[in-house]
Amino acid sequence: MNSELKMPQQLHLPQAQTTQPLIALYCGSRVGNDPIYLQTAIDLAQGLAEQHFGLVYGGASIGLMGQVADTMIAHGGEAVGVIPEFMLDYEIAHTHLTELHVVQTMHERKALMAERASAFVALPGGLGTFEEILEVATWGQLNQHQKPMVLYNVKGFYNALIAQLDHAVLEGFLPPQHRAKLIVCEQAQQIYNVLQNLDTPKNVRV
Repeated sequence: MNSELKMPQQLHLPQAQTTQPLIALYCGSRVGNDPIYLQTAIDLAQGLAEQHFGLVYGGASIGLMGQVADTMIAHGGEAVGVIPEFMLDYEIAHTHLTELHVVQTMHERKALMAERASAFVALPGGLGTFEEILEVATWGQLNQHQKPMVLYNVKGFYNALIAQLDHAVLEGFLPPQHRAKLIVCEQAQQIYNVLQNLDTPKNVRV
């Protein structure tokens, strides 16, 4: 598997302090209205930690984002946060992570998360979550990486998005081979199965 992600020349990658393969978890800065969203996020983070994966995420201490980081750390996993400076107050940066990187822009945030990740999993969330998983899916379509990409369809949360993607295939705008790269999982065990053969990603040449 080609795990390299081609990055812009101006992005300077910090020295990694982690030893585990990192999974990018995209999720909400809120917990949602149904308790199943919070419980599912906690269970997934615990399961990943127990299987010796770490976390790279948006660096916040609130919402599902904060809960997955807390759970990962509590169960012996490594957690890397990446947050833009202008969002430090808005998202309340987590102060007990393995690494916390403060960057200047949203693009730097997404690029650094994508570079450090071995795979990407979208839990329920809002506009930011949708944008993040669809951007890495677009990068995958453009052969910028070949890392696994997962929609965790908790309680049918992503049914409408999945239907829209399938409609784009039907109407000839999305090639089916690229649609197939975005894996839909209904259970955590399905995600673990996707991740079982991952290696730590190689450093990009910048």
